[in-house]
Amino acid sequence: MTTLHDQAEPALTGGASRRDFLKQGMATALVVGIALDSAAQAAAAATAQATPATPFAPNAFLSIGADNSVTVFCPANEMGQGVLTAVPMIVAEELDADWASVRVQPAPTDPRYNNPAFGLQGTGGSTTVRAWWMPLRQAGAAARTMLVAAAAEQWHVAPSTLRTAHGEVLAADGRRASYGSLVAAASRQPVPANPVLKDPKDFRLLGTAAKRLDTADKVNGRAKFGLDAPRLPGLLVAVMARAPQPGAKPTRVVDHKAKAVRGVAAVITLPSGVAVLASGYYAAKKGRDLLEIDWDLGAASGLHSAEVSRALKQAADNASIVARETGEPLAATAGRTVEAVYEAPYLAHACMEPMNCTAWVHDDRVEIWAGTQSQGPVQGILASVTQLTPAQVTVHPLLLGGGFGRRFAPDFVIDATALSQASGKPVQLIYSREDDMAAGYYRPAAVATFRGVLDGEGRAHSLRAGVSAPSLTAASGFGKLPESGLDAQAVEGLADHPYSIPHQRIAYGRTEPGPQVWFWRSVGHSQNVFFVEGFIDELAAAAKADPYAFRRSMLAGEPRCLGVLDRAATESGWGKPLPAGVHRGIAVAKSFGSYVAEVAEVSVAADGTPRVHRVVAAVDCGQIVNPEIIRRQIEGAIVYGLSAALYGRITFKDGRVLQGNFNDYPVLRMNEMPAVEVHIVQSSEAPGGIGEPGLPPAAPAVVNAIYAATGRRIRRLPIDTAELKAT
Repeated sequence: MTTLHDQAEPALTGGASRRDFLKQGMATALVVGIALDSAAQAAAAATAQATPATPFAPNAFLSIGADNSVTVFCPANEMGQGVLTAVPMIVAEELDADWASVRVQPAPTDPRYNNPAFGLQGTGGSTTVRAWWMPLRQAGAAARTMLVAAAAEQWHVAPSTLRTAHGEVLAADGRRASYGSLVAAASRQPVPANPVLKDPKDFRLLGTAAKRLDTADKVNGRAKFGLDAPRLPGLLVAVMARAPQPGAKPTRVVDHKAKAVRGVAAVITLPSGVAVLASGYYAAKKGRDLLEIDWDLGAASGLHSAEVSRALKQAADNASIVARETGEPLAATAGRTVEAVYEAPYLAHACMEPMNCTAWVHDDRVEIWAGTQSQGPVQGILASVTQLTPAQVTVHPLLLGGGFGRRFAPDFVIDATALSQASGKPVQLIYSREDDMAAGYYRPAAVATFRGVLDGEGRAHSLRAGVSAPSLTAASGFGKLPESGLDAQAVEGLADHPYSIPHQRIAYGRTEPGPQVWFWRSVGHSQNVFFVEGFIDELAAAAKADPYAFRRSMLAGEPRCLGVLDRAATESGWGKPLPAGVHRGIAVAKSFGSYVAEVAEVSVAADGTPRVHRVVAAVDCGQIVNPEIIRRQIEGAIVYGLSAALYGRITFKDGRVLQGNFNDYPVLRMNEMPAVEVHIVQSSEAPGGIGEPGLPPAAPAVVNAIYAATGRRIRRLPIDTAELKAT
């Protein structure tokens, strides 16, 4: 058996823990940046001697061929959220391209495509449209300006006398020139530093339901996901027995049965587990399943979910790192007092496509094929792993079969590369569902304690909350905690809730029960909006107020929140009769630059089983790129949020994860899917995110409807039907 524990781990990590190694590798990836305007100037200079057959490429985002084709290079990764359509739409709008001629390609791994929101090439935080909005518009406008200048030069007229439409430059006298016919002349024009952008009232493409550019290839099988990576010569498939907890080490590995499996080529131990490499997946999995491994779990050996809950509750009770404070929240106040404790569990990402990566380590370079959300950091991490430079690492980005934050983690990429390096062969590493469930990347568990006071007129007078959770910032290595220790991601959605309450104190109490935590769709908002929207509903009930009206009275300073709240209430028929046994709940949230309110219609059966019949969502995400993408993202986020509310839970006993697949980690089934209506608020504000904002209001809208139906408060997720069973 080959082992990297003793000989390779020091070279890779300097003796650091797996978590420290990931932090170090990610930091390595954040060192290079190239200004996009400089890249545009360089591209223009490179095409100064262009021939008619040479594409016109004025910047990093597009090229135009002599055949009138327009190719847009998408800087973000496609994981179902629609960036391969949204990005070209933004460029094509300012370019005035003929949409039928537009194609899209994933951008290569290059600092020119670093996400402006967080300074590295990666996709997350619902940032693609809102971060790239202006750079993409400027790229299209610059190309349009150069094409117009080229036509004006040829026709000996002023550029101001010309206009563009559908991939052509048009003159007042009827002359017209296709973009393709102008590529050589346009390449000789200077790249404008500040091209004039369109007035949004003149948009022709943005705001329309243009067909997605990636759908056809997904239907006919041409689309390439991670598992569709090329079958390289001599390729071995790897399946790992992963360490039950980060830092766990095997004390005994018996591998002779695994090696006896036909097709098994090697058994290799890495810091993160023991891998079996074989000629195919099933041989590798069979060999992996025959390994006999004793693990030293170290400090995690006593990890138990009950202890996690106890530690989180204690930290919430003692939360002292202030995230928001106004008025005099600690002063004694007369009035109706309401207290509650809310809890949310660890959650897995449960991506439909298993984690996978194909890696090929050559003598002087590395290639990987993967569906990753973080190709920029990955390039730097793998350079560190292999002792090469980032320029020697090529990342071939492929489509992601679901990301949700999970594929921002580099574990599967690191291990595939280390296995290729150790074996001397190209390796495709594949996780099974069970492997990923136990891989140690979870949405943080959290607890929030609340104390609210109502004044004599039933208005919220003061609010005190303590929230405890592990630190995502510390765990991920992206950024540093401030000296105060406040993790902004642990309090987002709670510390910045939209309600006007005179006296407030929101505090954070960090605790680290043990499991590795990671970004999960909508990050801190996913649990904190459940907490605060549940408690606001409790205050409304104590005030004997309508939950919608109670919220509305505290949103005068948040017009966009108020707008979506009103729209959701109106479209759902709030206050109007429902079928017998069906009740409504409402919730609102602002996250990732967008605003979403949802109304859930729910019934509860005699055995305590809730049924969500309908969800009405109103969304204000600023200027609209493609309304159909918005609707689909909200619908998908609601499915994800309902799955978490009804079923999602990762639990531990004796240091090990108890869940492994959809039999014990269920997700919403087709027959459980409610009718979903999505209503988009027209807005002239800058674009917000859309992949995540639909999730946070889903759980609280459901539990608030359950209260309306049963009079029982659900303060802990997932919903326990035993608490709702009729007695």
